[in-house]
Amino acid sequence: MTVGQAPAAARTAPARTSRNLRRPLVYVLLSLGLLIMSAPFLWMALSSFKTTSELSASPPVWIPTEWTLENFRQLLDKLDLPLYFMNSVIVAVLVTLSNLVFCSMLGYALAKLRFVGRNKVFGVVLGALMVPGNLMLLPLFVLMSKLRLIDSYAGLVLPFAAGAFGVFLMRQFMQSIPDELLEAARMDGASEWYIFWRIVMPLVKPALATLSIFTFLGSWNNFVWPLIATNDPDGYTLPVALATFVTDPNKAGGSNGMLMAGAFLVVLPVLILFVALQRHFTQGIATAGLK
Repeated sequence: MTVGQAPAAARTAPARTSRNLRRPLVYVLLSLGLLIMSAPFLWMALSSFKTTSELSASPPVWIPTEWTLENFRQLLDKLDLPLYFMNSVIVAVLVTLSNLVFCSMLGYALAKLRFVGRNKVFGVVLGALMVPGNLMLLPLFVLMSKLRLIDSYAGLVLPFAAGAFGVFLMRQFMQSIPDELLEAARMDGASEWYIFWRIVMPLVKPALATLSIFTFLGSWNNFVWPLIATNDPDGYTLPVALATFVTDPNKAGGSNGMLMAGAFLVVLPVLILFVALQRHFTQGIATAGLK
């Protein structure tokens, strides 16, 4: 037995050594990729605290030698930032909450309920995923105009209250819930409403976190629809307000520092949300990979 095992041990030693050498190389490559992807964000964040001379310095200065908040002060003086920030928060939060509720409901119905035409409804959802969003802008604008919802929060929220991607994501996650668990609850007299809120929803927290991040990010960064559906400047969201601020020479005046500060404020809420939900988001991605 000992004689036969020696060659096997000798063969596994080089393989183990090769794995030990590849692991640091993988870490180095991943770290390099992370640095390349995060470099624009780091440049933007650091530039928002630079002075005018450092912003125009050649060669470029990465880390400010003199940290300043003057760019943020000027931005607050020339732009009603709290108003536009609150508009973006209200719209993004309402869109995210409505997607969590409606996409979860439809996903549960498609995954766990039996009704006539269920597969056809799911086919419509898959078909909606293939339609470019820009094609829907004109019909949505006409519909919101007919409903007299232009220049209102409802006009910004309702067209995105539920999305095909969210329905598909929740349906796929809910399919992994054992049917026996739901049947046992039904036998105990639980209603479908109780099963959905008390049993199913706690089990799909990773999917809810994933959907929250994607939906909030898409709504927060949405530029085209708020620009089309809003005529009153007081109803602008933050991306639209910053874009109009940039194109107005009487306000921005070519100040790269204010532009960097504004861009940093746009990205900051999304970054905070991702950090807060990172654990659930990672778990959701890992779970999806196992299906």
